[in-house]
Amino acid sequence: MSGRGDHIHVDAKAVRDSAATRNMLAATFGLAADLPATVTTGCGVRVPYAMTSSRPESVTCLPCREHAARQHLRLAEEIERLSAMAGSTLPRDDAERAAASLRDLARRFSEM
Repeated sequence: MSGRGDHIHVDAKAVRDSAATRNMLAATFGLAADLPATVTTGCGVRVPYAMTSSRPESVTCLPCREHAARQHLRLAEEIERLSAMAGSTLPRDDAERAAASLRDLARRFSEM
């Protein structure tokens, strides 16, 4: 492999389509969709799903690490914003813990 293909990447939809979400749906409904054979990554290339990771320590593609850090920070801000809205059913302390966890993950993606 050459270029970006020899790196471990981040699925471009990793924040939205996580394994945790898939597992929760499988546990709830008893059905699970097959994982895709290939995915578009944070750096814009298509690679086999097996060449991706959601763990910052495993991702070797720098553009993918930057993409993941940005996406996790964006989600942390969105969670805090939603919890502050009038009538929100998301408790503020839960939102703060979730946002802190996402910011820590973004920090880990930023380090290398």
